[in-house]
Amino acid sequence: MKEKDNNNGKPKLIKRIPNIPKKPQKGSKFNIFWVYAAIIIGLILVQFLISSDSSKPIAYRTFETEMLLPGDVEKIVAYKYEDLVRADVFIKKDRLKDPKYAPYKNKNNFGAADGPTVYFNSGSMDGLDNQLRESQKDIPEDQRIAAVKETRQSTLNSWFFTIIVPVLLFIGFWIFIMRRMGGGAGGGGGQIFNIGKSKATLFDKESQVNVTFNDVAGLEEAKQEVMEIVDFLKNPKKYTNLGGKIPKGALLVGSPGTGKTLLAKAVAGEAQVPFFSLSGSDFVEMFVGVGASRVRDLFKQAKDKAPCIIFIDEVDAIGRARGKNSMMGGNDERENTLNQLLVEMDGFGTDSGIIILAATNRPDVLDSALLRPGRFDRQISIDKPDLVGREQIFKVHLKPIKTAEVVDAKKLSAQTPGFAGAEIANVCNEAALIAARRNKENVDMQDFQDAIDRVIGGLEKKNKIISPEEKRIVAYHEAGHAIAGWFLEHADPLVKVSIVPRGVAALGYAQYLPKEQFLYTTEQLLDGMCMTLGGRVAEDIVFGKISTGAQNDLERITKLSYAMVTIYGMNTNIGNVSFHDPQNEYNFSKPYSDKTAEMIDQEVRAIIANAYETTKKLLTDKREGLEKLAQKLLEKEILFQTDLEEILGKRPFDNRTTYDEFVNGTGDQTPAAEGLIHEGVGETTDPTAIINPAKSES
Repeated sequence: MKEKDNNNGKPKLIKRIPNIPKKPQKGSKFNIFWVYAAIIIGLILVQFLISSDSSKPIAYRTFETEMLLPGDVEKIVAYKYEDLVRADVFIKKDRLKDPKYAPYKNKNNFGAADGPTVYFNSGSMDGLDNQLRESQKDIPEDQRIAAVKETRQSTLNSWFFTIIVPVLLFIGFWIFIMRRMGGGAGGGGGQIFNIGKSKATLFDKESQVNVTFNDVAGLEEAKQEVMEIVDFLKNPKKYTNLGGKIPKGALLVGSPGTGKTLLAKAVAGEAQVPFFSLSGSDFVEMFVGVGASRVRDLFKQAKDKAPCIIFIDEVDAIGRARGKNSMMGGNDERENTLNQLLVEMDGFGTDSGIIILAATNRPDVLDSALLRPGRFDRQISIDKPDLVGREQIFKVHLKPIKTAEVVDAKKLSAQTPGFAGAEIANVCNEAALIAARRNKENVDMQDFQDAIDRVIGGLEKKNKIISPEEKRIVAYHEAGHAIAGWFLEHADPLVKVSIVPRGVAALGYAQYLPKEQFLYTTEQLLDGMCMTLGGRVAEDIVFGKISTGAQNDLERITKLSYAMVTIYGMNTNIGNVSFHDPQNEYNFSKPYSDKTAEMIDQEVRAIIANAYETTKKLLTDKREGLEKLAQKLLEKEILFQTDLEEILGKRPFDNRTTYDEFVNGTGDQTPAAEGLIHEGVGETTDPTAIINPAKSES
C-alpha cells in the first residue's frame, strides 16, 4: 500500500509483512516420573513432621522448681547436641494432667509418641551432673534422678543414613527396572511409559545420508524403479498433470547381500525428504499392544513430516501370513501389528504423501493383503548380479584399493559367478588384507585369486596334519571329479582342482566355470550328477572301498534327483507333476499318497544308480588319465586347466564358457571361482540352488 510522507509529500512504498503465526515452542513433555517424585518427597516430609522433635525448651531454674523437686520427673536423657549437652526431660504420665503442664502441650500432646516433654541445655556432662546433684542435695540419695547419658548422631546424619539413603537406593533400583522393561523404547530415555513410541530413525536435512545412486552398481532396473519414486517426490506435477498417482509402496525382494538396504540408503540420500528407517523387529515387544501402538505412532510422525518415506527392513518379521502356525485362542501380537500396518497403509482414513519402502528376502511368507496394489504397488526384484552387474560392482569396490595395472574388473566378474554384492565387497577387502600381509605396494590378481579361494573354501589349513593314505584318497577323489567333468559333454569345464585343506572339513575341492543360464535340460542335470559322483566312483575303482569324503556330493545329488522327480517333472513314471510348496499350503502334509511316495523313492534311487554306473564306466575307460592326474595332484597339490590339457589333452567338446565369451579369450589358466557348499555345512532347501551341480569338494 502507498502512504504519503509528511516530510516531502512524496509517496513511499511500505511493505506489509503478513502475520505469520509463530510455531509453538515445544514445552517440556509431561513425564509421569515427576508425579512419583512428588509422592516420594511428600512421604519424606510427612515422616519428618511426624518424627520431628516437638518438645519445648525450658530454663534450668524452672525445671528445678516446678518439675524436679516436686518429684514429677520420670527420667532425664542427656546427649551431645552440637556444642552443648541437651537434656530431655520425661514427665510421669499421671503428672501430665496437672494444669501447669498445659503450656507445654502441642498437636502431638507432648512431643512425638512417648517423647520428652521439655528439654534444657547444659555446658557439659560433668556440669549437668553437678547441677542435678546440687539441686537434689536435700532429697534422699535413693530418690534422686540422675541423667542417663546417650551417644547420638546429629539429626542430619541420622536422617541421611536412615531415610534419605534407603529412599535414593529404592528410586535408583526402580528406575533401572523401568528402563530395562522399556527395552530402550524411543524417546524419554527408554522408560516403560514410552514403550509404545516408534523406534524409527529420522533422516532429514540435518542428518542427511551420504549414499547416492552412484554408489549402487549392478542394479540398473531396480534403480530405475525407485528413482521414479524419488522423482515423483521432487516433481509431482510432472505425473499429476497426466492423471498419475504416486505409488504408495515398493517392496524390495532379493537374496541376502544383493543390495536391498543399500538401495534404500541411496533413496534416503537422493530424495531430500524426511526418511524414516527401522526394522520389522522394532515393532516386536513382550507387551501386548506395543507393536500396533508403535505402528500408529510411526505413521503419526510420518503424517506430520509428509511428504516422506518410511523404510521397513526385514518386513517379514511382522508381515508373515496370518492364520498359520498360530496358537488356538491365543492373542497373536504379530498379527495385531500386521493388521494395524495394513490399516495405516491403505485404510479408511489414511492420507497421501507417505511412501512405504520395505525389504525382505522371504517374499513367499508374506501375507497376501500386504502385497496387493494399494499397499505395495511395486515389487522390485533384486537378483544376484550378472556378468555386467558384477563388473560394475567390482569397479565400485576397487576405487579405494590400490590395485596393480593387471587387475581387470571384467576378468574378476567372469571368475565369480553367483556372487552377490556383499560377497564381492568381501573379496575386495580380503584381497587388500592379503596384499598387506605380504608387504606389497599394491594389490594384484594373485591376491584376488587367493581372496576368492578364501571366500569360497575358507581359510587354508597349511598346518593340518593329514596322513599319506588320506592325502592319496583325496587326490584320487578330486581326480575323479576332474576326469568326469572333462569328458562329459554337458558338464561345466573344470578350471582348478586342489587337495590343500580349507575351511572346516574340506580336504580338497574342485572349481568349475559354469555357463550362466536359467534353464537346465535333463541331460545337463544328469551329466552334472555324474560329475558330482566322480569322486565316490574313483575311490571305489582304485581302492575297492569308499570313505566319508563324498558326504557333500551325496547330499547334493539326492536333493537334485528328488527335485527332478517331485518339482521339475523330469521323470516319465511319476509324470508331469510338481509338489513344490514354498508357502506351506499343504501344511506339512504330503500332497500325494503313500504309494506315490514309494514310487518317488524308487525313481530317485534308479536315477542315482544309473548315474553311478555311467560314471563308473567312464572312469574305467579313462583309468590311465585318472592315475596320471592323481599323481600330478600329489606332486603339485593344485592344478589348473592348462595342466589338465597337458595330461588329458584338449577337451573333446568345443563349448565356449561364459568367461570365454565375456573376456574374449580361451584357455585362461587363472582359477575361476564358484560358490561351494561346504561338506556338512550350508544345507539349502532352495530348488534353484541345487540345479547347478558344477561344484564339488571332499
